[in-house]
Amino acid sequence: MADQVEGLIDIPREFLKDGVQFVNKCQKPDKKEFIKISQAIAIGFLIMGTVGYVVKLIHIPINNILVGAA
Repeated sequence: MADQVEGLIDIPREFLKDGVQFVNKCQKPDKKEFIKISQAIAIGFLIMGTVGYVVKLIHIPINNILVGAA
């Protein structure tokens, strides 16, 4: 019984220890790296927005043809 309780206590303790080690190893990006990441995200937003717009632009007339014919 005591082994089970000890095992249940060890799991969160190890998780917390690993999390602290991870945060301590992380570092903030410098200005150049931050700008590159921001540009990549902006390009991704633009591409996904364009794809969504094109799909919606094609979907509306097709939907009107199918529903309007019924």
